[in-house]
Amino acid sequence: MDDPILTNEEREAINSGRWFASLSPSLRHDILRCAYVKRYKDDGLIVARGDPPEEWIACARGAVRVSSTSISGKQITLTYVEPGIWFGDVSIFDGDRRTHDAYAHGDTTILCVAKADFKKILALHVELYEAMLRLQARRIRLLFGLVEDLNTLPLRARLAKQLLHLVRSYGTPSLSNSDEIRIGLQLAQEELAQLLGASRQRVNQELKAMEREEAIRIEPGGLIVRDRQALMRISEVDY
Repeated sequence: MDDPILTNEEREAINSGRWFASLSPSLRHDILRCAYVKRYKDDGLIVARGDPPEEWIACARGAVRVSSTSISGKQITLTYVEPGIWFGDVSIFDGDRRTHDAYAHGDTTILCVAKADFKKILALHVELYEAMLRLQARRIRLLFGLVEDLNTLPLRARLAKQLLHLVRSYGTPSLSNSDEIRIGLQLAQEELAQLLGASRQRVNQELKAMEREEAIRIEPGGLIVRDRQALMRISEVDY
């Protein structure tokens, strides 16, 4: 069900996003003034591949799972959009249809700006053109980094880097031990393996090894990072 008002936590997630926070106050105001809220339950379809680009979207709570479907019909997760991140602008700019499916991962709130309003804001704020170029440049850098890691780093190092990223985006202090960090994003090992371009079995082996080394702890409810520095050492030197 849609709710027209962001919660304080959701609004903070949008406002504290690094890219959005870099915009001028007047531009941020006009974006938020035009925006509307949508809420989804876990696995709810947000956009489908082939849809026309009708909205510019930001994640305000939960996560958005971006995926594609293989020739065999298997759904493959490509990335997760975290709170504070905007997406969907590429299709608006080039006028082509959506290239991937996007689903809610857990209870998820998104903030949307209609295509027509997005173009009006562009006309009013020349600043937004340069800001969108910065946003695209950051995405390209991240993509090149992922490709480089895939071709140069062993799975163990890539897994450690992915866990550190999840800690930054979804980490919360463990209730039982303040020195430990719980990764709030619930990911099955198969989903984690898809992000790394590896098999679930190999990822499971590496997770078990990290657990034996006391860098992490695997629990039914998710992963606990026990030693962040150990993960950093693995990500930096294991190649």
